[in-house]
Amino acid sequence: MAASSEAKDQPFLQLSGIGKAYGGVVALQDVTFAAHRHSIHAVLGENGAGKSTLIKIISGVVHPDGGSIAVDGQPVRFRGPNDALAHGIVCVFQELSLVPDLTVAENICVTDSGPFGFINAGAQRRKAEELLARVGCSDLNPRLPVRDLPLSRRQLVELAKALERNPRLLILDEATSALTAGDVETVYGILRRLRDEGVAILFISHRMHEIEALADTCSVFRSGRHIETFTQGTRSADDIVRMMIGREISQIYPPRPETAPASANPLIQVDRLVWTDRLRDVSFSLDKGQIVGLGGLEGQGQRDLLLGLFGVLRDLQGTIRVDGNPVTLRSPADAKAAGLGIALVPEDRKTEGLMLSMSIRENTTLSSLDRLVKGGLLDLEAEKRVVADSIKALSIKLGNPEDAVGTLSGGNQQKVVLSKWLLTKPRVILLMDPTRGIDVGTKQEFYRLMRRLADEGAAILFYSTDYEELLGMCDRVLVLYRGRITRELTGDEITERNIVAAAFDMAVDSEGAAA
Repeated sequence: MAASSEAKDQPFLQLSGIGKAYGGVVALQDVTFAAHRHSIHAVLGENGAGKSTLIKIISGVVHPDGGSIAVDGQPVRFRGPNDALAHGIVCVFQELSLVPDLTVAENICVTDSGPFGFINAGAQRRKAEELLARVGCSDLNPRLPVRDLPLSRRQLVELAKALERNPRLLILDEATSALTAGDVETVYGILRRLRDEGVAILFISHRMHEIEALADTCSVFRSGRHIETFTQGTRSADDIVRMMIGREISQIYPPRPETAPASANPLIQVDRLVWTDRLRDVSFSLDKGQIVGLGGLEGQGQRDLLLGLFGVLRDLQGTIRVDGNPVTLRSPADAKAAGLGIALVPEDRKTEGLMLSMSIRENTTLSSLDRLVKGGLLDLEAEKRVVADSIKALSIKLGNPEDAVGTLSGGNQQKVVLSKWLLTKPRVILLMDPTRGIDVGTKQEFYRLMRRLADEGAAILFYSTDYEELLGMCDRVLVLYRGRITRELTGDEITERNIVAAAFDMAVDSEGAAA
């Protein structure tokens, strides 16, 4: 009986004394960690805490410098991802691994082939349809190229691809960060069902409400060390934050000044903006010193509006005025030109915000090289000074400015994206879900920086899929539905109930209840 109980309690995965360093930077130090079947195990920690290195070691992408790994009680040594996959370990990374020019079906079944290496396209498509239905995407055409999908759909295709491999241990790294609320609930249901079927699940998220809703067990990492493992619900959110960052956070959001009345001369005025069927008669103004939020369900025109204001969209109709003067934005170069000073921090830092193989220094000055040229040549000493100042101002954690920016943690990569645009001295800052996949400590730094930039006179248009951010940061919130602004919320009107009601184009009565 004891032996049977011992076998049942044996972890599917056991790490003992794992260590990993990159040059002089220690990513993991003497980590002992276990994952069990029938359990959703949340892994928590700031960016740079060691979580990414941990899952890369578990999935065979990175080799540890020391320690041991056991699967089902048997010692293993992964020479690469295929070895981990052979043991049933499947990882869905935050930075997606899909091939843009392949179809949805080809991406999901990328490892499948028939006799003699031939591919049965019909069977591939049928399997993809079945897996897409499992992840709530039965309406998605498996023949579509992945490049034509929005980020939220791509994330669900990545999950379908993982399920095709019949995981015994499924690792999800911020797998819900770009999903709509409805898609998140679908993923919750899938993970609970897999757990009940005996799959071990490691779930990495920076959203505490997701941890509370989903996790059975939690482990906290800080500075490359495993701090504690505990049953979900036995530690408060404040306790968990203290363990993650090693300090108190007294207030996540900085104090918000009283909302000033609308200016007669706004910095930017948008009138009757139209683009295809994605933007419909959008009008609003943005004053210096304001943080204006964009709310609503995902895909209602928020991203299109930001791209339009940055000169990315062709055939944009309507009028945009800066300082009262009509402007034509044919390209991002027009938007960031002197006198306008519009900057965009895009949604996907990996593919739209950074050149991953280039150095931190090169990425930081990429948008402001014209300010660093003297006599037709780049002033290298001036470049080094401004990069050093940016690193200090944004507290970017790095080894050397000449390291590839892809070696940084997600939060520090996002800081590099922001520093790149701050060097252009922007007057209008467009933020596209900038804290997605970033830990609570780094988020707090971003919030303080946003408020400081606004206090210094910048106008900020801030799209977020996290309603708490809109409540905590914004002076006004514009809610979009089917490409239109359905409601503008100010002051005490900025509540989650009002944002949700407006997101569904529902009327709200005088007491704030949806009618």
